[in-house]
Amino acid sequence: MPRSVNAVASRARRKRVLDQAKGFYGKRKNVYTVAKNVVEKGLTYSYVGRKLKKREYRALWIARINAAVREEGLTYSVFMNKLAKKGIGLDRKVLADLAMNEPATFKQLVDSVK
Repeated sequence: MPRSVNAVASRARRKRVLDQAKGFYGKRKNVYTVAKNVVEKGLTYSYVGRKLKKREYRALWIARINAAVREEGLTYSVFMNKLAKKGIGLDRKVLADLAMNEPATFKQLVDSVK
């Protein structure tokens, strides 16, 4: 009796990996064993990248707030402390956006905290 192999499932599995490798250069896009390794590594990088993105944005917001607050004669840490004491619950994303796009409003906020 001939050996039974589930060719449909095997082909689907390979096709799924090669579809994910679409757009890669050279053998990475059409040789299954190479594509499998590259796709797996890419998925790992994408997972890690989602975590790094959050850190990098927070650092960017802090840098923007710090630059805007220093023009008003404060430091970032002092400004954030005074905001907390006043009970102003704006997060860093909103504060950075105000500092970049609405400098007059941000200046009023800093003056209200001083």
